[in-house]
Amino acid sequence: MRDVRAEALSWINSNIDQGAKDEITKLLDDTEALTEAFYKDLEFGTGGLRGIMGIGSNRINKYTIGKSTQGLANYINKVYPNEQLKAVVAYDSRNNSQFFAQTTADVFSANGFKVFLFDALRPTPELSFAIKHLGCHTGVVITASHNPKEYNGYKAYWNDGAQLLTPHDKNVINEVKAITNLDQIKFERNEAFIELIGTDIDQLYLEKIKSLSLSPESIKKKGDIKIVYTPIHGTGYKLVPKCLNIFGFTNVHVLESQSEPNGNFPTVIYPNPEEKEALSLALKKAEEINADLVLATDPDADRVGIAIKDNKGKYILLNGNQTGSLMVYYTLQRWKQLQKYRGNECVIKTIVTTGLIYDIAEHYGVKCYNTLTGFKYIAALIKELEGKEKFIIGGEESYGYMVGDFVRDKDAVSSCAMIAEMCAHAATHDQSLYDLMIEMYIKFGFYKEKLISITKKGIKGESEIANMMTGFRDNPPKSFAESKVEKVTDYQSGKALMVETNELLDIDFPVSNVLQFYTEDGYKISVRPSGTEPKIKFYLSANTLLNSVEEYDTTSDNLDRLLLKIEADLNLS
Repeated sequence: MRDVRAEALSWINSNIDQGAKDEITKLLDDTEALTEAFYKDLEFGTGGLRGIMGIGSNRINKYTIGKSTQGLANYINKVYPNEQLKAVVAYDSRNNSQFFAQTTADVFSANGFKVFLFDALRPTPELSFAIKHLGCHTGVVITASHNPKEYNGYKAYWNDGAQLLTPHDKNVINEVKAITNLDQIKFERNEAFIELIGTDIDQLYLEKIKSLSLSPESIKKKGDIKIVYTPIHGTGYKLVPKCLNIFGFTNVHVLESQSEPNGNFPTVIYPNPEEKEALSLALKKAEEINADLVLATDPDADRVGIAIKDNKGKYILLNGNQTGSLMVYYTLQRWKQLQKYRGNECVIKTIVTTGLIYDIAEHYGVKCYNTLTGFKYIAALIKELEGKEKFIIGGEESYGYMVGDFVRDKDAVSSCAMIAEMCAHAATHDQSLYDLMIEMYIKFGFYKEKLISITKKGIKGESEIANMMTGFRDNPPKSFAESKVEKVTDYQSGKALMVETNELLDIDFPVSNVLQFYTEDGYKISVRPSGTEPKIKFYLSANTLLNSVEEYDTTSDNLDRLLLKIEADLNLS
């Protein structure tokens, strides 16, 4: 805890605008609100800076955005002295995103950077692509991804198009902390250093996505499959329909009621394709036109959720593990059929993502790597393997996927195109995606996962989450659903405990506040605080054999009951 009143007064005594000073002055009479606004500085998590908009050091505003950019500029100047530095800036549809993007561009330009500023909102993955294409040292996108409307954020990228990783993230934070007075931030825009970009980059990006296609002949036959697409008031409307059209899909229905960019997200509670409610209007449209596929992207178009019809004609939502596994299955199968393998291919997933992907990769003789949660870790491994291994596809359970390596972040634009292609290819074999999913489970095992997220807001919530993690470390569960825990992996200590022998093994992984419990029956339970939201998350996974299509419903119900037993043993209530 810092002296929040002293921090607030230091803001008032700086050269910030009078409106901001007046807001802080009002907060001085509200101890709780003042504390929440100033008790700490926002720091880079798994998705960069993310926070509630408002005045204060723990809020997203002109000054925290400016301070972050100044710190980033100071660091890059140290890493690349005597170079003409370049940066790309993009933004999503959230309230104030354009203003924060202009603020970011102003500070970069005031520090001598050549700034490429997108002329309108754009998907986050296009920002990643533009950094590499334009040879920039860094890039920033203003977004809070799928968070509620009160939030905004700041994702910072390195010259490879990937989000900041150690040591760069920590070094930037240190540079930001070294700014002890807001007057040290250079806000004065240098117009000569700012260039607007837009459609030219769009075209290049879409051409690269088109090159990923594995089944153009299937689209020629089944390009008229009915697709409902919703951008959920976000940036996806800019490029997803164009991308589907370029691939050859001719029957795409963009959900009109959610097509307009709007930071208030008026038709949903949360603009998150992981939430069933966010897809309710798209599902209604799908039922009206008897659609084959529903696609939904989050506000910055880096995540995609899908719905498909089951064998009874009912629409079901797939979770991120199911969609990711299907994409890996389709992609690796097509690579084999097209004889593209050279023996050095790999896929990458995160430690909390389904083990089914590992089993699929093993079947096709492709290496499968695990990383910590966050696509920046997948991108870092791709960079490490460059010239040695060929990255094909990667993903994480939180609805983020990436095919190919010309983007170094999860990409809903290319994912929408590849999912639609997968649907068309299945149709040419008289299959639905539901049929393909069951085929996958019969071949590789029926994996089922469940995510439990508990929200704990504010300074009190942080303490409660920390105490929960301490409780699981000090008193780890002995069993789940009557299956003994055999191994406990603690990524914070870098050790794995073999329970029966009490042996401690070293694990070769970066430090992270994550616990994983493995049982004798193959269940996996992961626990971690979110790096982007005030939540603690529990990832439950179980699997069994599926012998036939006829046994699918019964096996699925049995796994659901098993996951409920595992949840009960967590004692979260």
